[in-house]
Amino acid sequence: MEDNSLDYMFIALLVLILVSAFFSGSETAMLSLNRFRLRHLSKQRHRGAIRSSMLLANPGKLIGVVLIGSTVINGLAATLTTIIAIRIWGNNDKYIYAASLLVTFLLLVFAEMTPKTIAAMYPETIAFPSSVILRWLLKAMHPLVWALSNISALFVRLLGFKHRDNSHHQLSQDELRSIVDESGRQLPAQRQNILLNVLDLEKVTVNDIMIPRNEVVGINLDDDPDEIMQVLLNSQHTRLPVYHGDLNNVVGMLHMRNAARWMQLEHASKVELLEHADEAYFVPESTALPTQLVNFQKNRKRMAIVVDEYGVVIGVVTLEDILEEIVGNFTTNLSEETPEIYPQDDGTYVLDGSTSVRDLNRALHWHLPTNGPKTLNGLLMEELESIPDNQIGLRLNGYCAEILQTTDNQIKSVRMWEAASPGSEDLSEMQANIYD
Repeated sequence: MEDNSLDYMFIALLVLILVSAFFSGSETAMLSLNRFRLRHLSKQRHRGAIRSSMLLANPGKLIGVVLIGSTVINGLAATLTTIIAIRIWGNNDKYIYAASLLVTFLLLVFAEMTPKTIAAMYPETIAFPSSVILRWLLKAMHPLVWALSNISALFVRLLGFKHRDNSHHQLSQDELRSIVDESGRQLPAQRQNILLNVLDLEKVTVNDIMIPRNEVVGINLDDDPDEIMQVLLNSQHTRLPVYHGDLNNVVGMLHMRNAARWMQLEHASKVELLEHADEAYFVPESTALPTQLVNFQKNRKRMAIVVDEYGVVIGVVTLEDILEEIVGNFTTNLSEETPEIYPQDDGTYVLDGSTSVRDLNRALHWHLPTNGPKTLNGLLMEELESIPDNQIGLRLNGYCAEILQTTDNQIKSVRMWEAASPGSEDLSEMQANIYD
């Protein structure tokens, strides 16, 4: 009979270790759950996720249940071990201490480290089934948990700590960017780039992506009807601004669909052309792209005239320009995507001075500064602090630039390359006499 009782004690000790492992593993699994994925699964009506969300809504009570359970179980395991040791070896302190050390080792390895490690690796697999038992225990031990939680909260206040709300769980833009950066295996590269571009959209304004004034194609109502007809026939754009004299006098925006109707009229006049034009839509140059995207949607517009702080027209911006900032250009050929960039056989690039610095960085994966001038011409002239002559060279943020041509008080063409790129040392040595 005594042997049977010892067997039952060993079985009971094993059960206590398993129960202790349950409490340890379930606690780690619950606290390791991804809150954003948990929220998503809850919206999908996943029962385990809903139960876990309810438990995590009050983590103090959850931890209270786990601590009460694990403390009681570990205490019972230690007591039962002592009884087993006395039954086997008598009241011998040496054996009792040895048994205590043994059960401590068993609890540490099999009831703490092992279940917590597994739970941290597979939190959902452990947490969702465990939530059934934990929720039941929370209801059963509610008075005890409530009392202990309030006593604990009192000591927390006495120690000078204040309760914090959940606002610190909200992710900042930089933290979201880090999450996207680290999700390489879960997200295709293209989608990852789109998400990163969306996060960076707040940093970009209309002025950064607009088509500058000198590149805007429009209809001058002061021209002859034949000249206007030629502009319409040769235009590659869907919408054209309509103005008197220059772009500061924009009076409307003409869609090519309406222009085609005007051209089919027997006696097409400028008055009728203006009747086919829509009202012009103006936006300030400092408007952030997310705001402008919403404004395009709200006003049902796809193109806007950009003005500076003095009301002077400085360019135009389209819905397509903003979308390209998110998804990238809609062409894949470098020469089509950025026609101002001409790759050379020696690894350098001949660039048009009017090339946008942002387009240049995107096309060549360079890192030229974008917080100043918007074009390469402006960037180089700001660095030189003067209008340069031909064959002047300089170094700029790790890149070498050689001015090839200047016309009309601006840099027309430049040859550039990375100072650290293959072959650049030879190029630098060949042209050392023109660089500061």
